[in-house]
Amino acid sequence: MLIDVKEYVNRADIASLLEVAVYSDEEELASATHLYTIDSAYQLYALRQEEDWVGVIGYKLLEDDTFQIEHIAVSPEHRDQGYGRALVLELLIDQSPQRLIAKVDEEVVDFYRSIGFVVVSLPSEIPGIEQYLCTYEAEPPTDEA
Repeated sequence: MLIDVKEYVNRADIASLLEVAVYSDEEELASATHLYTIDSAYQLYALRQEEDWVGVIGYKLLEDDTFQIEHIAVSPEHRDQGYGRALVLELLIDQSPQRLIAKVDEEVVDFYRSIGFVVVSLPSEIPGIEQYLCTYEAEPPTDEA
């Protein structure tokens, strides 16, 4: 189950997970922390395994019940154990967005593709770096009589 940690974004254990998501870039970490602190459209959740925070997922709420994943990270000692997938799937279950999107580079596009996101190449904003839009359309609830 995901735990809302937005109000704890400045706490060391949560900040260290967010730091992984921004590749230890201090400016990016400060910017992300600021957004989660002041903007109600930005939400931050974490996954806990016993006493350890294992991962974090942050998103921005867009129009039409669309969530744009802004940050996702799993602590280095918990990688390759399915926690990244769990973060995305738990977000879908707990928050029930109509759509999830993520703008990513080549390094992580296969992660999203493996979960069932549709991947489309984007025009490059940075020469030499491929960018992709990954989209997951949630299935509408079925009415069972």
